[in-house]
Formats: sequence, C-alpha cells, structure tokens
Amino acid sequence: MANIALIIAGGSGARMHQNIPKQFLTVNEKPVIVYTLEAFQNHADIDAISVVCIEGWESVLRAYTSQFNITKLSSVVTGGKNGQDSIRNGIFELEKHYAPDDIVLIHDAIRPMVSAEIISDCIVKTQLYGCGIATVPCAEAMMITEDGVISAGSYPRDQLKRTQTPQGFRLGGICSLHRRALEAGITNSVASCTLMIEMGEQVYFSAGSEKNIKLTTVDDIDIFKALLNTRQAEWIKR
Repeated sequence: MANIALIIAGGSGARMHQNIPKQFLTVNEKPVIVYTLEAFQNHADIDAISVVCIEGWESVLRAYTSQFNITKLSSVVTGGKNGQDSIRNGIFELEKHYAPDDIVLIHDAIRPMVSAEIISDCIVKTQLYGCGIATVPCAEAMMITEDGVISAGSYPRDQLKRTQTPQGFRLGGICSLHRRALEAGITNSVASCTLMIEMGEQVYFSAGSEKNIKLTTVDDIDIFKALLNTRQAEWIKR
C-alpha cells in the first residue's frame, strides 16, 4: 500500500499582492513550496509526491525539486480554474498509476510548517477510517452575523473545528467522490472535507497544529519567518 502526497500549488495568490505566486516566494533563501516538499520528502512513510502546479510554473517547480533533491517527486500536473478542479486533476492522474486502496494526502503548498507528527496521524486515521482531516480546536468566541458588521448571536466553539491540510483519503474513494460531485453539479467546493459533507459523507479528524499555518497574507509570511527562527533556535539548543 502506497502513501502519496498530493501538493496543491495551483493558486495565483492574489491576496498576497506579490508579482509571483506565493508558493514560489523565497523565504530565507528557499522557496515556500520547497519547505513543504521537504516535509513529505523526509517522512519515512511517504512513498511518492505529486504536485498540482499553476500553469506556466511547471519548469520552475522541476528546477527547484532538482536543486533541493526532492527525489520522491513522481509527477507534476497542471492546475485547474479553482481548488476543486486542481485537486481533481491531481487525483485523476494518480489514479492512472496507483491502486484504489492507496492513500493520498492532499496538502496545501502554502502550509510549509506541516510536521512529521501531523503527516503520521493523517495516515493512521485514513488507514482506520478511510479519511483523516487535520484539524485544531476553535479557541476563539464565534459570532454569527448576516452583514459582517453586527452580531446578535454566537455559536458554541466546542462544537467547531478549524480544518487544515493534509486531508487524507483512499485514492479510489476520493476519485469516486469527485465524479459524483461533477454529476451533481458541484464544481467549486472550498476543500476536500467540505466536498465530502456536501456529498452526504462524514469526515474523521486527525491532528493539526497552530503552527501549521497557511500563508495567505504578508502577515503570514512574517509569522512563518518567526516560526522558522524558533525552530532553528530549538535545534541549536539540542
């Protein structure tokens, strides 16, 4: 049974307001996507890595994987018009080469701080339940609003989870889900876990982390740099 990481790098990163896609921004002399790839490259239970890449950047990606010795890279697939489309492109390509019971971990290229523990727990939960969605508890008070300006109600935070990636699935199951979604006219679900819910399925949680941040804004880059410095400092102390 194979465990494949499917890295989604198909977005343009408009909210970052930079001239290049945010997954290719350089932080401390290394592209963001390389940090992400290295996390899966260095995990003993990951057998292969596939990347769904924004159109026009495939050669850049391959150059980086060669430069940084990402030897587990098995394929590069061109992204689609939205996240659901890109994931579908990726899993349908994997379906040509792997078995239905193999596990695919779908992960955002712009979550470069994913830990080995998060990856391992996602694999374990997917083996047990057929899917595993990295999540963290909701610590903030959650307010309900209709106009984004005022609120007269709240929602119990202990009934909420904040989802992250990786999100793990049996390859055959997630491919079947996407085919059924197309037949149902669902073409732009926010994430694989939301697509599961929209299609009447249930999801199981795996471990996430507050450090497993998604780089969406320039502020997130600053947090990422701080986390990198902290990790380096901890390594020096050991």
